[in-house]
Amino acid sequence: MAAGKEIRGKIKSVENTKKITKAMEMVAASKMRKAQERMRSARPYAEKIRNIAANLGKANPEYTHAFMKTNDSKSVGFIVVTTDKGLCGGMNTNVLRMVTTQLRELQASGVSASAVAIGNKGLGFLNRVGARVVSHVTQLGDTPHLEKLIGPVKVLLDAYAKGEVSAVYLGYTRFINTMKQEPVVEQLLPLSAAKMQAEAHASGTQHGWDYIYEPDAQTVIDDLLLRYVEALIYQAVAENMASEQSARMVAMKAATDNAGSVIGELKLVYNKTRQAAITKELSEIVAGAAAV
Repeated sequence: MAAGKEIRGKIKSVENTKKITKAMEMVAASKMRKAQERMRSARPYAEKIRNIAANLGKANPEYTHAFMKTNDSKSVGFIVVTTDKGLCGGMNTNVLRMVTTQLRELQASGVSASAVAIGNKGLGFLNRVGARVVSHVTQLGDTPHLEKLIGPVKVLLDAYAKGEVSAVYLGYTRFINTMKQEPVVEQLLPLSAAKMQAEAHASGTQHGWDYIYEPDAQTVIDDLLLRYVEALIYQAVAENMASEQSARMVAMKAATDNAGSVIGELKLVYNKTRQAAITKELSEIVAGAAAV
């Protein structure tokens, strides 16, 4: 029964793995609810400030912020938001594949790229592919904090303000629902009026935006665009965290179900092996009795 003992050991091992994946599924489900609440509460603010900032680009104020200007630099920047931990399905792979595709297209057209990595998985990937990582932040925990995010990202924002990069892109995983998460790479800088125009056409309204600034345009726009960048980056990280917990819960549930299937198959093999051994012993006993 050496084979039976080996199969029993495999069954025990898979059962232990199943316990671990089940526990991870329950932990992810608990964290997912909090992450979704945090993400949903931040969405209205992020969308509103995005619209106001885009409208400012069409308002033609007497003061034009550096973030509203375009330049002809042969370099772009990427802010790549990923997770610190694995075991969340293909979530990180999908967004990193999208970023890699854009990086290759830019390199083919003679444009260089630099990156800011938010999350350990993205940092490791960018280092492996040889991308130029100018700053990074990892170990964010379960709750994003702006003071940890703004510092590393400011490196790219300052480079854009100086004209060293012509555009800044933000790559992350957008939360759709528990079963679906969508990788996104969107333009953060310069401010584009394309989104505002599309929304205006969709709603059937056209506005001639005009603003009165108090105390002056420079102070208001500088503060607003700082809040704009903070809001979009925070929202991206919050969406990514909600997607992470959802993807991990689904992946661990699938792993638990697969472990149950493997245990069932191993038990079937074990029972067949045991039955074969019993049948063989009975045959030997009957043959011995007949010989006597």
